[in-house]
Amino acid sequence: MSVVEQYARAHIVTDVLEDDRGAVPVVLRYDPEADPRRVHMALPGAPPHEWAVARELLEQGLLAPAGSDEIRVWPCGRVQAVIEFHTAEGVSVVEFETKDLTRFLRQTYAATAEPVPH
Repeated sequence: MSVVEQYARAHIVTDVLEDDRGAVPVVLRYDPEADPRRVHMALPGAPPHEWAVARELLEQGLLAPAGSDEIRVWPCGRVQAVIEFHTAEGVSVVEFETKDLTRFLRQTYAATAEPVPH
């Protein structure tokens, strides 16, 4: 089993217009030996933030709203998906193109020889 790493562009949504940087690079990473149930997302910043998201939650959220108190995922129209991260410091809302997340999830299943869920 090999590690899957993919770069994607995402838009971090803020309520402070001066802080809006447009699309930013995000690293999507899946290591089936270290953490087979979760994918990791590294978001830029100072310091950079890394989130661990259940792979199953990400899959579900691409089709319909899913999540818990800390992480929520939902489709936004036909081409975007939103991931909302909640912490004591506040909320980060990140918009991805659905095709990027779908391609990444397919690669994670290929890396583990698991069938892709439908």
